[in-house]
Amino acid sequence: MKSQDIRKAYLQFFESKGHTIVPSAPIVLKDDPTLMFNNSGMAQFKEFFLGNGTPKSPRLTDTQKCLRVSGKHNDLEDVGFDTYHHTMFEMLGNWSFGDYFKKEALPWAWEFLTDVLKLDKDRLYVSVFEGSTEDNVPFDQEAWDIWKQFVPEDRIILGNKKDNFWEMGDQGPCGPCSEIHIDLRTDEERAAVSGRSLVNADHPQVVEIWNNVFMEFNRKADGSLEKLPAQHVDTGMGFERLCMAMQNVTSNYDTDVFTPLIEKVEEITGLKYTPNSVGTSRDLSVQDENQEKINIAIRVIVDHVRAVAFAIADGQVPSSGGAGYVIRRILRRAIRYGYSFLNTSEPFIYKLVEVLANQMGEFFPEIKNQEQLVTIVIREEEKSFLRTLEQGLRLLDEEILQITGNEVLMPVIKELNPEHENFEELLILNGEKAFELYDTFGFPLDLTALILREKGIGLDEEGFNVCMQKQKDRSRAASQVSTEDWSVLIPGNVETFVGYDQTQNDAKITRIRKVDSKKDGILYQIVLDNTPFYPEGGGQVGDKGTLVSANETIDIIDTKKENNLILHFAKQLPENVNAVFTAKVNTDLRSASSKNHSATHLMHLALRTILGTHVEQKGSLVNPTYLRFDFSHFSKVTDEELRQVEAFVNTRIAAQLPLIERRSIPIQQALDEGAMALFGEKYGDNVRAIKFGESMELCGGIHVNNTADIWQFKIVSEGAVAAGIRRIEAITGDAVKDFYTNQENTLAEIKETLKNPQDILKSVVALQDDNAKLKKQLEQLVKEKIDGLSASLVSEFQDINGINFLVKQVDLSMSSTKDLTQAIGTSKPNSFVVLASIEDGLPNIHCYIAKELVADKGLNAGNVIRELGKLIDGNGGGQPFFASGKGKKANGIAAVLENAVSFIK
Repeated sequence: MKSQDIRKAYLQFFESKGHTIVPSAPIVLKDDPTLMFNNSGMAQFKEFFLGNGTPKSPRLTDTQKCLRVSGKHNDLEDVGFDTYHHTMFEMLGNWSFGDYFKKEALPWAWEFLTDVLKLDKDRLYVSVFEGSTEDNVPFDQEAWDIWKQFVPEDRIILGNKKDNFWEMGDQGPCGPCSEIHIDLRTDEERAAVSGRSLVNADHPQVVEIWNNVFMEFNRKADGSLEKLPAQHVDTGMGFERLCMAMQNVTSNYDTDVFTPLIEKVEEITGLKYTPNSVGTSRDLSVQDENQEKINIAIRVIVDHVRAVAFAIADGQVPSSGGAGYVIRRILRRAIRYGYSFLNTSEPFIYKLVEVLANQMGEFFPEIKNQEQLVTIVIREEEKSFLRTLEQGLRLLDEEILQITGNEVLMPVIKELNPEHENFEELLILNGEKAFELYDTFGFPLDLTALILREKGIGLDEEGFNVCMQKQKDRSRAASQVSTEDWSVLIPGNVETFVGYDQTQNDAKITRIRKVDSKKDGILYQIVLDNTPFYPEGGGQVGDKGTLVSANETIDIIDTKKENNLILHFAKQLPENVNAVFTAKVNTDLRSASSKNHSATHLMHLALRTILGTHVEQKGSLVNPTYLRFDFSHFSKVTDEELRQVEAFVNTRIAAQLPLIERRSIPIQQALDEGAMALFGEKYGDNVRAIKFGESMELCGGIHVNNTADIWQFKIVSEGAVAAGIRRIEAITGDAVKDFYTNQENTLAEIKETLKNPQDILKSVVALQDDNAKLKKQLEQLVKEKIDGLSASLVSEFQDINGINFLVKQVDLSMSSTKDLTQAIGTSKPNSFVVLASIEDGLPNIHCYIAKELVADKGLNAGNVIRELGKLIDGNGGGQPFFASGKGKKANGIAAVLENAVSFIK
């Protein structure tokens, strides 16, 4: 069966069992602060497991895009080295929310695998939870008894807490699970070694393909378990592994999920991939080591391009922080492997996107719809990182030169250390430098070690590991958040949001939780029985305000949503948590945010009208101060286009368009009527649609009642965020008034400075002309000064050990000192020149070394500047024949001049 047929067969089977098929949630999570990415099939259903929401059907089935590259479930470093781990993978799932349980779930799993897919029953093993005295959870007798009806007892395995008790994190829904494993080895291998002994032993051909999780507990902050309100079934089946079993291969990468991508890599690189070349993880006995490196690199690339492409399609472009940094790191890992082992020095991974879109676009239309954007973003990221790799190689070359010295010194070092048979033991790159290459330039440790080994140099791996651990500790400490368990004051209460109609109402506290984070300190999360506070979402920041009782006022500093609960953040708790409070939203802040949010909708329509319908929202921020809008577009927006966008929006503001709000409309009806839905957003069956004239979008945010309330719209900046992604920042309302007031004040100050001319523009142009003339005159004077200094300094050269040596402080700017250094240096053969100067109180130094000295004596201007720079509390660098540096300590120049001669003496 082809992979598309396997996927369809699974969904149709569970549809026949009364399940509703639902689409995959986006791979990048936006409304769950506990997760960066969707790392399992159950992540989008957490609110249902916790009892904070009700699904549209008690039985659902889907295939979920998952990404496991951070947190507890992190498979990144395994990817490529074995044949069954992936960054992005599909999790086929069937779900029961308080409906059926074990006696239905297990027989259905067996029926699908053996009756529908016709898998060999003799190759299947099942496991059940052996129980835990620590958690007071008994042996799963019910699952054992069910399996005995289908499977011989010698193929039923007892699993411990690690293997057969599934938990998504340190807290949250969890429960015992029952797994199904398949043995894909040859008959000879199976006869020699029982598959039972290889279950959960990381054997690449004895793998788990199905996991029935029986969600019946909630793991609390203190580590204890409590019963969930209802029992649920959470089934996850690895799609890629199932395809491996169904297509009679012994590697996920040999299935048609990956082979089209592999064939494209082969076509581009001219290198061949050998199918399932590893017998076990990292077993090189089957073939030569070089071919295995090629295989690993190709597996890394075809896996990683899927993860990166789908993340971008879901709205997360590579960036320098958060989820974007993780996506960039995945892509850079792929680029590194191509560069190191496939000899690719030009971008090529982006060419795989077309193959991926054609392959998966039918079931995941977002990858087809976003193909152009994904291609451009990956291509530009490749270009950028390949330049970074080249910079890293240059840095490594400089470090190697420092370590080895030069041809004159190396024999001396060997002579002084005759006891060393291996000279490389004396030459070692320190761990801090290796970590800098890794952290700044993306060099993996094995690439650095490989380059060093070719030069006969060792590597301080222990020092590297120390630096790596320090970084991990810093990262963990910065993001560490601990939460207490909820204190439930009103059990079973369902929270109601009334914020579309009210900005204040009476409310009671239903839950309280204490949160301790390194970043924000101690905070309290408060849940109300009904609230007017809008929680952060759809780009709009959460409301601020107060909770007021008869005796006290509590400030609400933020509002967020988590697992369908609206959380009000406060720095202190009320003394009487059982009191009746008046929940009051800060209406000034909300009003300013709503103006910016409605203007964002109008601007989105303006961009699509003026630039083209390829424009799609890729991110937004709406707060009381300004709005920020990221969108797909492949060139800079011109000034004229920006003026047109402003005019478009302001025309609709002047038209006084009323808000048409439809709070609960079937999503398909809304789309049929022309509503814009955003890629990467998760929508329910019924949605809220916001309409101002021709602008209609699916949106849950707060808006003005009439576009006239916005008053005015003004763009303040436009620029690039990433390849194919532009960003506009704009203001509305009072912020525009302040903007124009500041402009008037600035104009008045300019006019006063220019002595109140009648024509300001004419005066500024005249001033620019005068400045240009003076600049030319100054440049001529500086040139004459440099020429004069150059002539006089030539006579000051000293002959030291056959080298023409000059060191001096001059009274010039930094750039002029640099020019003078090069002019003096080229005036004599075998020259070694160091000149220093002070500009604006800060010292700078420059070094020129004749190329014959670089070649014959191993002198290096970059090394000279790095050492002398320490004396002025600075740094610098450059090429072996010329380098510059600057510092903070001007009184260190005397020491620089005094120490420069030591390099040739």
